[in-house]
Amino acid sequence: QEQLVESGGQLVQAGGSLRLSCAVSGHTFTMYAMGWFRQAPGEEREFVAAISGGGTSTTYGDSVKGRFTISRDNTKNTVYLQMNNLKPEDTAVYYCAARAGPAQILRVRDAPDYWGQGTQVTVSS
Repeated sequence: QEQLVESGGQLVQAGGSLRLSCAVSGHTFTMYAMGWFRQAPGEEREFVAAISGGGTSTTYGDSVKGRFTISRDNTKNTVYLQMNNLKPEDTAVYYCAARAGPAQILRVRDAPDYWGQGTQVTVSS
């Protein structure tokens, strides 16, 4: 079973940037499509981005396109979320997720197999 641990969340001013990391245990990292989600207080969990096992395919939620970039380093078993031009509405707990099957970037969006514990991102206006 894979374990996912997020880090990098903090308080940042609007217009600023932040990079989140998600370290994944296990020896089969490249066999998983990875994704990021977020959940604001009182809101449903929202899909943010996903990336294929080899890192060649990505997809994004509409609210973050052009501002956020997902990437992965398969030598470090880590997936990243670079967030630029942050807005107060980006405030949320950000979760990392994994789906077995390196090409399953749409399935990781719809039905992840594993979740991390989340990291808080707060954007002040």
